[in-house]
Amino acid sequence: MSIPLLEYAPLSQNHRVKGFEVPSDEQPRIYTTDNILAATEMDVLIAAAYRQIFNEQQMLDSYRQRFLESQLRAGQITVRDFIRGLLMSDSFRRLIYDSNNNYRFAEICIQRILGRNVYSDREKHAWSIVLATKGLQGLIDELLNTEEYLSNFGYDTVPYQRRRILPQRTQGELPFARMARYGTDYRDKLPRSYFTIPTGMFAQSERFSLSVFIARANWTTSLSLIGFVLLVAFLLILFSEANSLIGG
Repeated sequence: MSIPLLEYAPLSQNHRVKGFEVPSDEQPRIYTTDNILAATEMDVLIAAAYRQIFNEQQMLDSYRQRFLESQLRAGQITVRDFIRGLLMSDSFRRLIYDSNNNYRFAEICIQRILGRNVYSDREKHAWSIVLATKGLQGLIDELLNTEEYLSNFGYDTVPYQRRRILPQRTQGELPFARMARYGTDYRDKLPRSYFTIPTGMFAQSERFSLSVFIARANWTTSLSLIGFVLLVAFLLILFSEANSLIGG
């Protein structure tokens, strides 16, 4: 027996107030196959889909799903099917799913699939339970089958960020397409430099200390490298001596 989706409500009514939306040039551009007339327009739509799902920092040629692209161009699949294929790709799993906990991953999926931020922690927890019980494919299918997705994007429109709220913009919140793909817990596990990186114009770098340098040095690697260099030099000398003897 599957666990039903927990009920949740918007954290604030500002999510539904049109007066808080930034007008004119801040409104998102809509990409849909309903009005595509040329192959170049399909290229733009496909690029928009990659930007929405993978974000701007991950739009690399090696992450492209060329078979899905050819199916979309031929009309064999819909835009919604193409979005599902990108979400189920190995690149998305490795870059997004593997580098986040369930809560953060559920939040990212809501942002990129439904085009809005989570209403509250309760909504984030509700979808993280779907991920834990039904897996990655189950979560993606549930979100793509929601009335919210179908009513806003249907089968032929690339999802986009539907809300750019003025108070968030003034506080420096980035669009979803420019947010980091991982959370702070994953970031804190990444290797860090031993040295302090200057943060200001007049920030001072760390003062050199021979004792600190010796303590921090990786002597195993260093001695191995030195030994390799000496071996290569010794072999070059032998080769040079052998050539001179042969020539003499």
